[in-house]
Amino acid sequence: MSFHSFYQRAFSLFKAYPSASKLLVFSSFSGGGVLVYSDSNPLKRVLHADATLDSDGQPIRKKKVVVLGSGWSGYSFLNYLNNPNYDVQVVSPRNFFLFTPLLPSVTNGTVEARSIVEPIRGLMRKKGFEYKEAECVKIDPSNKKLHCRSKEGSSLKGTTEFDMDYDILVIAVGAKPNTFNTPGVEEHAYFLKEAEDALNIRHSVIDCFERASLPNLTEEERKKILHFVVVGGGPTGVEFSAELHDFLVQDVAKIYPKVQEFTRITLLEAGDHILNMFDKRITAFAEEKFQRDGIDLKTGSMVVGVTADEISTKERETGKIVSEPYGMVVWSTGIGSRPVIRDFMQQIGQGQRRVLATDEWLRVEGCEDVYALGDTATINQRRVMEDIAAIFSKADKGNTGTLNKKDFNGVVKDICQRYPQVELYLKKNKLKNIAHLLKSANGEDTQVNIENFKQALSEVDSQMKNLPATAQVASQQGKYLAKCFNKMEKCERKPEGPLRFRGEGRHRFQPFRYRHFGSFAPLGGEQTAAELPGDWVSIGHSSQWLWYSVYASKLVSWRTRMLVISDWTRRFVFGRDSSSI
Repeated sequence: MSFHSFYQRAFSLFKAYPSASKLLVFSSFSGGGVLVYSDSNPLKRVLHADATLDSDGQPIRKKKVVVLGSGWSGYSFLNYLNNPNYDVQVVSPRNFFLFTPLLPSVTNGTVEARSIVEPIRGLMRKKGFEYKEAECVKIDPSNKKLHCRSKEGSSLKGTTEFDMDYDILVIAVGAKPNTFNTPGVEEHAYFLKEAEDALNIRHSVIDCFERASLPNLTEEERKKILHFVVVGGGPTGVEFSAELHDFLVQDVAKIYPKVQEFTRITLLEAGDHILNMFDKRITAFAEEKFQRDGIDLKTGSMVVGVTADEISTKERETGKIVSEPYGMVVWSTGIGSRPVIRDFMQQIGQGQRRVLATDEWLRVEGCEDVYALGDTATINQRRVMEDIAAIFSKADKGNTGTLNKKDFNGVVKDICQRYPQVELYLKKNKLKNIAHLLKSANGEDTQVNIENFKQALSEVDSQMKNLPATAQVASQQGKYLAKCFNKMEKCERKPEGPLRFRGEGRHRFQPFRYRHFGSFAPLGGEQTAAELPGDWVSIGHSSQWLWYSVYASKLVSWRTRMLVISDWTRRFVFGRDSSSI
């Protein structure tokens, strides 16, 4: 066929069928070709592809899901959400996801701040979601409205305020540092929650060394300027202390040799030990290593005040108030609810609680169509003993007043799904299953009455524990909730959750279950403590390489992985960057 004949036929086709003009053919003289479909109206194509139609062929109104926050739980939820029946909009003052476990590495120049952030706009474009760079300042659950304000510090003059309505609200705003109302902390201490915090600490550390290097200063003045105080012996405070010590030993000795002898790091902990949530072997090793490294570890010291020049502590053993001069204070003692969440809790009858409460499906208690994830909330796990009569009644289908083996087997799986503390209790007491628990309480009797049942399960609730406020928990909660949303319509028709012991039928979904994959505590000097499932503890250089591997794999994109690995390589070869940029 000649080229002339081919184009004549193509022209006739496009004239008869205008939509065929969206087909573009690129051909080469070598005979290869590529067929490309092009739509002159991409927005129309997207709307058509995403549209859900009813039985009459009319578009169904999508439910509007508003997500507050772009942290671990919010980003995980957005990443795994794939249900086209939702109109998803995101409100967050931070237009990026921050890999918070590496924040201590930013404070001393080991890793650059931009290496651990992932712009959220890329995910929004990929998923077809909307994003607004603003902060929610008030939640109105009765009218399903949000009052939002544009990010403070914007280059625009003033701030822009607007309202948003929602059908479903997902709160993932995280938490703020908890100062316990200690005087002077807000004004004089540094926190370590955001990328800006890490950069401010980095600038302050360098500034302290530059000021201490100036002439005409006394030794006492240099000691004050180079006294770094860390408040809080948890993972963040310990890791920052270790990172700072590495910077002093490995880099300051070369860059500021004249003032190195005046540096001092003090770690203050109100409890008896640091890293008290870890295995005792890790705690003991960490305390011993810090003492060897010259880090002044003071346990039983509660901070009672911070001024511009001094930090005051109350010693638990003596009750004395001790004040010391300092150059910089980093505060890392826990988290508290943000003001918008405190106000929301007052509206829904949770004003007396310390933190927002949800049920096991992450639904906010006392409020419809609102979910809360991550550090924002805690799961208010229901107690077995609250429902013991209902559980017994549900199992006793014949209303005989006793349970036999068959009756019990009918609900045992649902009990374990609904009440995770049962499984924890069995594991702790080395019991194979609930049948063994009943046998241990009831002997060889095959019939169990309500009193035997209560006696067997009376201590199960002692295993109830709040989940830790970690990135691991938040990420798993976001993924869990997204998967629930993805199969919402299917599970409304055919519920897959456990039995409703106080009602009829089954719960729509399985309740959230946290799986702990282990914890790391970097201790400096290329040594890390690792606590993994199965009571497995590893401490030393090999754990440090495991830490490198795990954290590199958990970064959310290949871009951030490459940047962080290149930062680690740069630090090994050239040392840390000590510029104040």
